[in-house]
Amino acid sequence: MKLKTFLLGFGILAVLLTLAPIIAADYWWIRMFDYPHTQLTILTMVALVVYFARFDMRSWKDYAFVAVLSACFIFQLSKIYPYLPHNQYEVGEASEDIKQENTLRFFAANVLQDNKNSDLIIKELKNQNPDIILLTETNHNWKKSLSEATSNFPFKIEVPMDNTYGMLLYSKLPLKNSKINFLVDDSIPSIETIVELRSGKDVQLFAIHPTPPMPQHNPSSTDRDAEMMIIAKKTRASKLPVIVAGDFNDVAWSSTTGLFKAVGGLLDVRVGRGFFNTFDATSSILRWPLDHFFVTEDFRLVDCRTIANIDSDHFPFYLTLSFEPENANMQKPAAPTKEQIVMANTQIAEAKKKQEEENNRNKKE
Repeated sequence: MKLKTFLLGFGILAVLLTLAPIIAADYWWIRMFDYPHTQLTILTMVALVVYFARFDMRSWKDYAFVAVLSACFIFQLSKIYPYLPHNQYEVGEASEDIKQENTLRFFAANVLQDNKNSDLIIKELKNQNPDIILLTETNHNWKKSLSEATSNFPFKIEVPMDNTYGMLLYSKLPLKNSKINFLVDDSIPSIETIVELRSGKDVQLFAIHPTPPMPQHNPSSTDRDAEMMIIAKKTRASKLPVIVAGDFNDVAWSSTTGLFKAVGGLLDVRVGRGFFNTFDATSSILRWPLDHFFVTEDFRLVDCRTIANIDSDHFPFYLTLSFEPENANMQKPAAPTKEQIVMANTQIAEAKKKQEEENNRNKKE
């Protein structure tokens, strides 16, 4: 195959992959193209460089190809640009005079349910010494394996399950008004609790792990999107500062995550700092940020990083937050538009309708 023909074919593919996520449909084979914007940005740039270096611009077809490919490159880059390290943070850096009683060290990891090597994560828990641990994909075996390592965490919410959606939450700080919710599906739990900081201040915490759009489990993103929107509305209604953490099964730059942030009035600790890709730990090329920490404007960031491989397909995500409500006005997010609120409500309604239809089918069977 000639190089020029190959590049033209790649250009057509790049256009299709660029346009696919724009389509307002929740089918898994469309939503999957939300993920590889980084890879597509790099490949499109390489194609443009090779085209300019190898070929002369001799016809309108050449100019049209370059124009279309350039538009794709600009679009792809615009999606990932906020997550490049450029210091234009959404969550500002903590003040120099940090009050330790208002700090919170948080360790979150999808451990991979079939992972039998608990020693690695136990080692990292000792190294990082977090105040709060959130572990997803945890079953009863994981709960038992980690019991000794978590014995010095007096507050706990344990929801071990064998369907890869179990959650374990451990805290050295008091937890209050704790709830285990099944917001969309009776097999997909989420955790809602209030964390009391050492200063006595209360912080609302939501921990989630919605189901991904995958053909073998859930062929649409309806359930995932709805759970995120329900949490976003809970966040907006909360009278307390909020942290939302977990494996979202969605990338930071998707339209769903953008809507979640807007409706919830949330900020992303990644913006301006880097990708901090947490999945797939088994691949050196296909990696995306799927595990997230979102906060309200009351928080500042002390530290944020991914942790070494724990034999999972996810890297653990660690951060230290500083509670600084006195600086909240400096990073207050814009209020959601009416259209965004309507869209969030529509996604929730679609999930409820889908659940009702499934229940009716099960009754008939």
